[in-house]
Amino acid sequence: MASTVDFLGVDLGASGGRVMLGRWDGERFTLRELHRFPNGPVNVHERLFWDHLRLWSEIKTGLERYTAEFGRSPESIGIDTWGVDYALLDKAGNLLGNPYHYRDQATDGMLEAAFERAPREEIYRVTGVQFMQLNTLYQLLARRLAKDPQLEMAHRLLMTPDLFNYWLTGRQAVEYTIASTSQMLNAHTRDWAIDLLRQLDIPTHILGEIIPPGSELGELLPAVADEVGFHRGVRVIAVGEHDTASAVAAVPELDETSAYISCGTWSLVGVESPRPIITERSLMLDVTNEGGVAHSIRVLKNITGLWLLQESRRQWRREGRDYSWDELVALAREAPPLRSIIDPDAAEFARPGDMPAAIRAYCRRTNQPEPNSVGAVTRCILESMALKQRWVLELLESLTGRRLEPIRMVGGGSQNQLLNQFTADACNRPVAAGPVEATALGNIMMQAIATGHLNDVATGREAIAASFPRTFYEPHPSPAWDEAYEKLLS
Repeated sequence: MASTVDFLGVDLGASGGRVMLGRWDGERFTLRELHRFPNGPVNVHERLFWDHLRLWSEIKTGLERYTAEFGRSPESIGIDTWGVDYALLDKAGNLLGNPYHYRDQATDGMLEAAFERAPREEIYRVTGVQFMQLNTLYQLLARRLAKDPQLEMAHRLLMTPDLFNYWLTGRQAVEYTIASTSQMLNAHTRDWAIDLLRQLDIPTHILGEIIPPGSELGELLPAVADEVGFHRGVRVIAVGEHDTASAVAAVPELDETSAYISCGTWSLVGVESPRPIITERSLMLDVTNEGGVAHSIRVLKNITGLWLLQESRRQWRREGRDYSWDELVALAREAPPLRSIIDPDAAEFARPGDMPAAIRAYCRRTNQPEPNSVGAVTRCILESMALKQRWVLELLESLTGRRLEPIRMVGGGSQNQLLNQFTADACNRPVAAGPVEATALGNIMMQAIATGHLNDVATGREAIAASFPRTFYEPHPSPAWDEAYEKLLS
């Protein structure tokens, strides 16, 4: 058997980050967490920011832990993060202020402001991206309209993982999959949509080189290598830098007949396609076309995922009740089924706060029973997520012209057995759940391909399937699920 090769994958999500050790022995992967840390918005004078300097420090802590334990350097490093958010740099490469959080209120009304400058149909025809006010395009428009001095001073825009890669290597480049979340790329040419951006008065001189996933960015800067104890020459790889691109890359047996759900803070329901689907119907359904690895397109809808339960859990903790995830699932099992259905993407659920109170208010407004217990709130969230996923699945089928079966669920949400079964029941399709750590595995797999240890994505998916177990759920459809679905549609 070949000797093992070590890769370090940095996976930053909207609620937490990890530095993961991926080990490849020539046949199988193993995965181990080296360092975990929290992440989330920082509220300053009613504006929401990210604390990127703390995240940078946490990344280096994770790298140092590898050195401390193994006394050697890894083959390479790769970083993936959530989408849409970015940083601005000056001419000297210095960070211009704290990057804004995508839930910051500045983007309120920016969709309408954009449509005054460029028709909605034109923006979609060029970009193929779902309209969400948190997209980079509308964040920049908000700064432009506010005459933000940082935007006036900016020399370069880097998406979140590209900023950390710049700090690792000194190279300023933007990886394709993360750039595709911005709604600033031409979906057909896979380059910046310069003409559209000028029409919207977005400065284009700050947009730099776009590189494909799997590119080698360069070697770790000597100062960083010395700080974390690595030898010189450790390579940094631009993986599928959008966390969903990495997650989809790692979905075992994904083909044109199946759908994927990458479930975490957000739930992304989609199919893998060789080309974008940009039609009048896809515009009407607001379906997104984002970049994938190996020249693929992720045709999907981005819907609210476990954010609702994460925020509810934070609220209960503020009230002195710190429930584990297992406790919440157990309480949800005991709650009455399908009593109250919410639209997870309703505007009142978009910002941090007392989520259980917001859910009860929504139910009052829609003349439904209020979920007044922890179990009832949890069940309401999970059932509503499953039903919204069914809605996306059906619209994807209408676009592709084929039945999508089975559903392949990956990510943190795939370890929630109740959500998996609800998804199978609501959609009336089997669900294959796992691997849980798909994002980190996709990150590691792309490093293995870039460094010559794996041939391609298909081979990598086969290795992941052989390396990690999956759980299978058969559907138990019932008229009650169909009735609840009609309630969601109404």
